[in-house]
Amino acid sequence: MIRFNMLLRTITILCVLFLISGCWSSREIEELSLYVGLGIDVAQETEFEKNVADQGGDYAKQKVLTATVQIAPGYASGQNSGQSGSPSAGKTSYSNEQLTGDSMLQIFRQFALRRDRPLIGHHLKVIVISKDIAKTYGLDQLLDFVLRDNDIRPNCLVLISHRRAIDVLTSDDPTRIPAFYLTGISNNAYLSNKIMEPVPLTKLDAQMQSGSSFLLQNVLSFKGEDKFSGASIFKGETTKFIGELNQTDLEGLSWLMSKERGGVIKTYNKQGFTVLYEIKKKKTKITPKVVGNNISFDVKAESEGWLMEDWRAPEEEEKGAYLRELEKNFSDTAEQQIDQVLHKLQHTYKVDVADFRDSLRIKYPKVWKKVKDDWDEVFSTVPITYKVKINITSPGSSTE
Repeated sequence: MIRFNMLLRTITILCVLFLISGCWSSREIEELSLYVGLGIDVAQETEFEKNVADQGGDYAKQKVLTATVQIAPGYASGQNSGQSGSPSAGKTSYSNEQLTGDSMLQIFRQFALRRDRPLIGHHLKVIVISKDIAKTYGLDQLLDFVLRDNDIRPNCLVLISHRRAIDVLTSDDPTRIPAFYLTGISNNAYLSNKIMEPVPLTKLDAQMQSGSSFLLQNVLSFKGEDKFSGASIFKGETTKFIGELNQTDLEGLSWLMSKERGGVIKTYNKQGFTVLYEIKKKKTKITPKVVGNNISFDVKAESEGWLMEDWRAPEEEEKGAYLRELEKNFSDTAEQQIDQVLHKLQHTYKVDVADFRDSLRIKYPKVWKKVKDDWDEVFSTVPITYKVKINITSPGSSTE
């Protein structure tokens, strides 16, 4: 009996040791290259690629695109050419490496020929695609490999660069990792209706699969500094870039969306002084109407907020009437923003990126089935009425 108990304990101990022995097939993080940013540009070979090709180190490919991988921390395996974002001293929080070709998978495999540490995309934060290449190729083509690769996280952010993606992924600040910085800016959407709700890879895939036109946030760059400004419009049928909305357009678009967003409205009083209203709450209701074959929409938006800046400082006895007057001015400004963005969507680009389709589909599913295949064209002719009501619930603190 004693021998049996000892044998049982020995087996139990061996089983426990087996369970806590760790991952025998794991790879240490120090032996990997974690890329956190991916840029896609029109093909532009680096000096390293040109020099290697002259030495016979090229392979059969067309020069379609240049892919940039941003690796953090900035480990370079002896290859300095084709990198940017590294100070002269060589100390940086990241490194950018580029290769050119006509296949994203083949490009990634080519990195294995010049790096002693394999690329791993488990921590990919942001994908930046240049506007120029998005005019020629659909996003479904450019991102086909990314959507199929199990290594790449599906919740990474997708942005459109006004110029080259490599510029957006480059910073003059050696302590800053641009991929993390861009993700941080997108988190400020609750403060400004000029920042779109972040579009992760999974949401973009769903939009492309549905065939609906959609928007992606624009990012501008200059000398290592980035700024979100406006949005790029993509046609649902082709998933190609067809145009842009500016910051004011995004403000107008936010009044047409049901999601609550922060933001400010600026107007001027009778004396010409600047007055600003900050949005604290917003509620939008879109009502579709169908009469025979005629479709129309009625939009009602209401907001509560604070008067946060007034360069005039009105007298106390005037504040009641004065606030009502400002509410009217703020409402008129918001409606002008709506009018501007609707004109672009319906008459310039003829696309529905404000999700009017959803309200029609929910309330009139049979009508939607008839028009869904040509919805963008139908949308461009649909009458839309709108009304914005602004309520100043607090004039803010003031000192007499």
